[in-house]
Amino acid sequence: MMKYVDVKEVFAEIPDEITLAVSISGCPIHCPGCHSKYLWGDTGESLTVETLKEMLESHRGVTCLCMMGGDQDPAEVDRLACWVKENSKVRTAWYSGRDELPQEISLSNFDYLKTGPYDETRGPLNVRTTNQRLFRVEDGALTDITHRFWR
Repeated sequence: MMKYVDVKEVFAEIPDEITLAVSISGCPIHCPGCHSKYLWGDTGESLTVETLKEMLESHRGVTCLCMMGGDQDPAEVDRLACWVKENSKVRTAWYSGRDELPQEISLSNFDYLKTGPYDETRGPLNVRTTNQRLFRVEDGALTDITHRFWR
């Protein structure tokens, strides 16, 4: 079972969204230069449908729920995103450290997907040299919107 460490309302993770970012622990990617090494261990509380329901009820006004991590169990990320899509009006996003989306992910369960491990030599999403990409899912296709972070 996946676990989460914290939940924050954020404004910079997904363009034009008030995002509820759920930081998932147990990250298997272990990017050099990672700013969230505290998420590498198997710590925190269980992330369940009931937990997501409570989070959404206590954070009214958010427009997007973003699971930050979960690469150790993409099928569970997909299942939870499906529940959010079917039971709320909140859009869904997943920040994955993988270069490619796993087969367990159904595009229909997501509005946004971020791919790519953090490469400290190339920088985060807000620099043009980044290897990471943020996609908007539209009609089953991925549209790269990474440029929205660049100024």
